[in-house]
Amino acid sequence: MTRVRGYFHPKTATGDASLIPPPPWRYSGDLLTVEYRTDPARVRELLPQPLELADEDPGAVALIWADWQSCAASGRELLDPVLAQYKEAFAVVRCKYDERTYTRCVYIWVDKDFAIARGLHQGYPKKLGSIHQTRPHPYGPAPRIEAGARFGATLAAADRRLAQAVVTLREPSPTNGFVNGHPMAHHRWLPSIEKGGGLALDELVESGAAAFEGGQPWVGEAELELFDAPTEELARLEIHEPIAAYYQQVGVVWDGGRLLASRVSGAQ
Repeated sequence: MTRVRGYFHPKTATGDASLIPPPPWRYSGDLLTVEYRTDPARVRELLPQPLELADEDPGAVALIWADWQSCAASGRELLDPVLAQYKEAFAVVRCKYDERTYTRCVYIWVDKDFAIARGLHQGYPKKLGSIHQTRPHPYGPAPRIEAGARFGATLAAADRRLAQAVVTLREPSPTNGFVNGHPMAHHRWLPSIEKGGGLALDELVESGAAAFEGGQPWVGEAELELFDAPTEELARLEIHEPIAAYYQQVGVVWDGGRLLASRVSGAQ
């Protein structure tokens, strides 16, 4: 009997063509985070049962740009950079489940197929997009990580610009913000192959960093704009009040999550 290998599709005799390797997945990245407040009702409409609004600051949103290099445990992708480098932009809110506060990613765009595949596994609602952000550098015209430094960031999808920001750093910060500071509560959904069969996979999962290290966070202000688009709804999280903007370089390891609830066989 033929045995096929690979953590993800396509599965082959060797497994070398698999779109993603098994965890742990390791990340090094530069994060630009813009926090603001929106109408809590707009957050609530994005929370499926059994999730509820967070008790404190329920309208808080963070829009985050990330310039990543990622790899599996061996690190070999770092020496073939097309397999390691990608960018993403994502919107997160806070929510509550079983009296505990979680962060939830409600929108996310990436520019590589392997990042979408990882998102399917983790419960991130990833779509393809065009993401760019200013990179710091100690020489030449690029900004240094210092007071007064300015960073631009843009997000587009399906030929439409969805968001743009200019972040100006002010001073070192004890944190990188608060909206993205909790374990993630995501859903893993897969429709049944049979018409009208509902969901073949319906799980609420918790995940977070198995390991984390980070440089000095910086806080500042942001000029943020959101734009309407025919097939996107990010602009529904309209900006009512700015909170702050942050910059930080981080290293993260992701190595699986925990099942919180399931609506299929084996439900907890």
